[in-house]
Amino acid sequence: MRQKLALARAMIHDPGVLLLDEPTSAMDPESARLVRDEIARLKSSRRTIVICSHNLTEVEALADKIAVIYRGKILIQGSLEELKVHALGEPRYELLFSRDWDSSGMKIPAGVRVVSRSPRQILLQVSHPQEVNSAILKELASRSAPVLAFQPESRSLEQVYLKVMSNAREYTNVH
Repeated sequence: MRQKLALARAMIHDPGVLLLDEPTSAMDPESARLVRDEIARLKSSRRTIVICSHNLTEVEALADKIAVIYRGKILIQGSLEELKVHALGEPRYELLFSRDWDSSGMKIPAGVRVVSRSPRQILLQVSHPQEVNSAILKELASRSAPVLAFQPESRSLEQVYLKVMSNAREYTNVH
């Protein structure tokens, strides 16, 4: 209740900038959802909202720009997609087949790297998915491949955070 009251008090004067520190910590799921919905509504009203949070799922859902800060320094910042590419590399796509299929003769477009391959699955790293994924699908269709699914590999802000922090600690030899 205190956090909901604090948010309401902060909004009384309709500030142009709103600073929120762990806005949903220790809230029950229903209250947290109400606060997140209100933050999303406020975000669309052309105001700047700065959220400091360890709840990375919440940050993924609410933030347009994200910064990971360690020991007072910004280690990485940008949109969620920019952070994923910078920290985790180019996106990966998983091709699943409904039965064993020999993919060895498949033409792989430029900008695509085969990460792993088995008779029922191929994992591809794709530099520009919006440009080459259709070529991959056309190639598969021309070979009558038994495609069950062609989907991006799930990548989260948590993975970005863990990778960035691991690199930071390794660089500074601090654990």
